[in-house]
Amino acid sequence: MKLLTVFGAFLCGTLALSLPGALAGRTSTPGVTPNSILLGGTAPLTGPETAYAPVARGAQAYFEYVNAHGGVNKRKITYKVVDDAYDPSKTIQATRELVQQDKVFAIFNSIGTEHVLAVRPYLNQLGVPQLFVGSGATVIGNQHGRYRWTMGYLPSFVGEGAVYGRYIAKRLRGTKIGVLYENSEYGNELLRGLKAGLRGKARIVSTQTYDVTDPDVQTQIGRLKASGAKTFMIFALPKQALQSFVFSHKLGWHPHVFISSVSIDPAVMQIARLNTEGKSTNGAISFAFLKDPTDPRLAKDRGVRLYKSILKRHGRGADPKQVAHFYGMAVAFTMVDALRRAGRNLTRASLLRAATHLRERNNPFLRSGITVRTSPTDYYPIDRVQLQRYRKTRWLPVGRVVSVRG
Repeated sequence: MKLLTVFGAFLCGTLALSLPGALAGRTSTPGVTPNSILLGGTAPLTGPETAYAPVARGAQAYFEYVNAHGGVNKRKITYKVVDDAYDPSKTIQATRELVQQDKVFAIFNSIGTEHVLAVRPYLNQLGVPQLFVGSGATVIGNQHGRYRWTMGYLPSFVGEGAVYGRYIAKRLRGTKIGVLYENSEYGNELLRGLKAGLRGKARIVSTQTYDVTDPDVQTQIGRLKASGAKTFMIFALPKQALQSFVFSHKLGWHPHVFISSVSIDPAVMQIARLNTEGKSTNGAISFAFLKDPTDPRLAKDRGVRLYKSILKRHGRGADPKQVAHFYGMAVAFTMVDALRRAGRNLTRASLLRAATHLRERNNPFLRSGITVRTSPTDYYPIDRVQLQRYRKTRWLPVGRVVSVRG
């Protein structure tokens, strides 16, 4: 099958990351010496969702760029990523090893809502920062009083669903909606937000769930088509999103498509487009907070040029068209910002203070009008986004930047 061949090639690759060579001179703060900072994280380097592996690779490349320019307060950053194969049970084991054996200073950029939740109590009990993780779950953002060491990075999932719901209520009033969503906190929050945003102006006629271990979503797509839905919400990860486009095309079902922002990488969309003659992808709606480095109109943009330069020098052959690398750099920029603000006397407490007092207006990877802002009572670093529509071969902006508060 053409999809599997191309998708398999896209997902290939591993990430080799090393520990600092010398532990001499270590301070009383784990993972910190006078000249080094050790961060740790987990990512699906193998398994069903390796489309997210470039997130770790992009962050590592950015840290190497920072190190080449003197590091952070004269300290070089080492970022160790352990493969959890997108399995929360493996996330637990890997995180414990990072904390107990490797003595990391903080957990950074770990990917997946269920995975973050699986280790959140453990890390908070020990007072280990769990920062800028790959989730927008409200169960993370809204529980900062209980789990103050844990902060996400993605916009609110509930807020994302609500943005789509409001768009449908205004422009597709009365449409019949079919929803494919992951059987997880991620999928449930998107669905909850969608219902809130619709405000009764359109009807959900069918919902179908999937588990990440399911081989495919063909049966679910068939049921959604049979429901008579004219609008299709793909609240899914990249693998299942690709399958959704392909199977709906094979069934001759071409509804209005909305796709959750975690699966809109141009490389993913290109595979979907090539396998559906562009009929399933054209006109799809989503949102973004990052610039698109594949957009020819941004060829001279400062952030895009920086991205390509860093990836060329430090990316070890990584494909710049896989924009998950770009996200990795954006979140690494924010981590470096927090580390600098934490000061020369770097402790876990000083890092948390810095992470909860960000006013980041200069992140070169974010779209115009979108900033990173946090406070001790606001654990959603990004709360504004740009709606966009997929036209032929690329995403194009729709309207103005909007709030994603759920």
